[in-house]
Amino acid sequence: MGGALAGTRVIDLTQMLAGPYCTMMLADQGAEVIKIEPIAGDPTRSFGPFQEGDTDRHFGGYFQSTNRNKMSIGIDLKSPEGKDLLIKLVEDADILVENFRAGVMDRLGVGYETLSEVNPRLVYAAIRGFGDPRTGASPYIDRPAFDVVAQAMGGAMGITGPDAHTPIKLGPGIGDIFPAAMSAFGILAAYHHTVRTGQGQFVDVAMYDAVVALCERIVYQYSYSGKSPVPEGNQHPILCPFGVFTAKDGQVTIGCPRDSFWVDLVTIIGRPELAADPKFATNNDRLAHREETVAIVEEWTRTRTKAEISEALGLRVPFGPVNTAADIYADPHIAAREMLVDVENPGTEQPVTIAASPIRMTATPGGVSRRAPLTGEDTDRVLSRLGLANDEIADLKKRRVIA
Repeated sequence: MGGALAGTRVIDLTQMLAGPYCTMMLADQGAEVIKIEPIAGDPTRSFGPFQEGDTDRHFGGYFQSTNRNKMSIGIDLKSPEGKDLLIKLVEDADILVENFRAGVMDRLGVGYETLSEVNPRLVYAAIRGFGDPRTGASPYIDRPAFDVVAQAMGGAMGITGPDAHTPIKLGPGIGDIFPAAMSAFGILAAYHHTVRTGQGQFVDVAMYDAVVALCERIVYQYSYSGKSPVPEGNQHPILCPFGVFTAKDGQVTIGCPRDSFWVDLVTIIGRPELAADPKFATNNDRLAHREETVAIVEEWTRTRTKAEISEALGLRVPFGPVNTAADIYADPHIAAREMLVDVENPGTEQPVTIAASPIRMTATPGGVSRRAPLTGEDTDRVLSRLGLANDEIADLKKRRVIA
């Protein structure tokens, strides 16, 4: 598999979702990602779902999805020999990513300062709930955090829900995945600097910070109005109409961020007189009469199927059906863009399907080329490259220093 990051070596010390998703993005673009796991394996290997008939259960869907394209080596980092192996791996690595709590790597004796002395070109990235003291000491620095915590504190839940009093957690793990994507961006920006100057650096993304950045709208809204935005159901606080509408067989989304789209919409639904009505002339006018505007649109959508609405609006007004997973699997766009990819699932003969990378490049396409690894599947290969003999590797395995 080609990839723009081919030849780049990444040491991956991450677990759960944010860290593995970040390193997955690098692996999808061709980086060699060496995942270092505890001797017993990454705890998320035991998370489901599992394929029917999989009696081996090396890993479930949670692990498979975000650890594809990676190598695996098991190391006990609490042992002196394990730490020495990590240091040897860092000597010729380009990037290291970890998402332990602040101070864990330092207490192990392999923190940023130590590893940057070993390899001054190293880009060392950390993803934590509330950041790292090296870039800004948060009063919450020692708190653990997961997706739901970042969603809540960063503002995403505070503007999501059916009404102003009912905040709701977003379905996808944006409190993990958006910090992961921001970290991947930061890593590549730092790596670009390294390639030009030879200087490595520490890259820090706090999950809380990333979700605040994701919710940038509430920041400027509060600055301009002095009011904290609240959940407003399935409509938009600034654009109108812009949201979810009921159809005969489900829901659809319609967006008219520009007045020209509104003119097209009312023409299509058989209400051209509304284009000249001063109550609906501009977005701000429609926003001032939001309930009436939404009612006009929904009166039309309620009597039509999603397919009929698509046929009427699809080429002129921004529109999309609210899809289930089954709908996504059946969508010809998904097939044309190859957004679903089948990979091997150890323990069964039947492959499983995971989401592909949405990043497409013409010269260095990248993509998914390998399933998630078994625990320690690449230990022998990786340590042999470091110069360890077979009997040395066997001895370390026997003493549970490696797996």
